[in-house]
Amino acid sequence: MFGVIREQIDTIFREDPAAKSVLEIVLCYPGFHAALMHRVAHWLYRKDVPLMPRVISQVSRFLTGIEIHPGAIIGRRFFIDHGMGVVIGETAEIGDDVLIYQGVTLGGTGNEQGKRHPTIGNNVVIGTGAKVLGSIRIGNNCKIGAGSVVVRPVPDHSTVVGVPGRVVRQRVPGGVLDHGMLPDPEGQEINDLKNRVAVLENLVRTLMGREDRSAVGRR
Repeated sequence: MFGVIREQIDTIFREDPAAKSVLEIVLCYPGFHAALMHRVAHWLYRKDVPLMPRVISQVSRFLTGIEIHPGAIIGRRFFIDHGMGVVIGETAEIGDDVLIYQGVTLGGTGNEQGKRHPTIGNNVVIGTGAKVLGSIRIGNNCKIGAGSVVVRPVPDHSTVVGVPGRVVRQRVPGGVLDHGMLPDPEGQEINDLKNRVAVLENLVRTLMGREDRSAVGRR
């Protein structure tokens, strides 16, 4: 357990430049608290201990604002930055080295039974407010943009943005997950539309000018 705590602290130092000391992390990081409490709740859940895993989960939710069902499977070096409003469902599976920001939901799409929550690969970044819904797989080394709603599987090394989420970039293996530099397909489409409107306006002006000259010539 002490090894898990040490690894978690090292992960926070690596991912969050605001972390200044071990004591600060232990006392002030809700993502740290939620991850450790989930480890305990999940261990009890796997041992078929009744009720207590859910009680620990609810206590963690009350203290941190992060709701993780004790049945969720979470890999190593998992970090929730800030964390308020994060929800992770019962059958969610999360790989190693995953970074999640506040407001993220790993949820289901209805009342289906069995595997109904996402599977997240290794080395994935999920941005603020993103929703990943249903029994889908998000591949390794993926990046989900803030506010995206993802309801379809995502291949490895992809960047997804939008509602519904669309793959807008695929990187070669080993590429850097620079989650501060996301493309904006909606903005690009708006710019393209503006350019087309400008071309049409120029065309209309040209045609109107020709008609005016023709009218003058007929007088």
